[in-house]
Amino acid sequence: METLRDIVIVIHLIGFAILFGSWVVEAVARRYQATRLMDLGVLVAGVAGLALAAPWGLDGGELNYVKIGIKLVVLIVIGGLIGASTGRAKKGRPLPSWVFWLIGGLTLFNAALAVIW
Repeated sequence: METLRDIVIVIHLIGFAILFGSWVVEAVARRYQATRLMDLGVLVAGVAGLALAAPWGLDGGELNYVKIGIKLVVLIVIGGLIGASTGRAKKGRPLPSWVFWLIGGLTLFNAALAVIW
C-alpha cells in the first residue's frame, strides 16, 4: 500500500511540474496567458492530491484536514484563474498580466504549503 501511495505522490509532483513548468515557459516568452498544458497540470495535480487525501490505512497517523482544505481552495482558485484566462483568450481579450503572475505565485504558495507545513 505504501508503494501505491508513493506512486501517487510522484504523479502529484508531475502535475505540479507540468503546471509550473508551462507557467515559467510562458513567463520567459513574455506571453502572459494560460495554456492547455496548465489545464492539464491543474487536473493531474488535483486528482492526485485528492487521491492522497484518502486515508490509505494510516497506522495511527491523522490527516491534516486544514492543510488539505487550504491546498484544495488554492488549487480551485488557480484552476478558476486559468479557466478565465483561456476563456477570455478565445474571445480575443487576454487577462491583465497581474492575473498571470498571481497564477504563478499561488502555484508556488501551494507547493510551499506542502513542503513547509
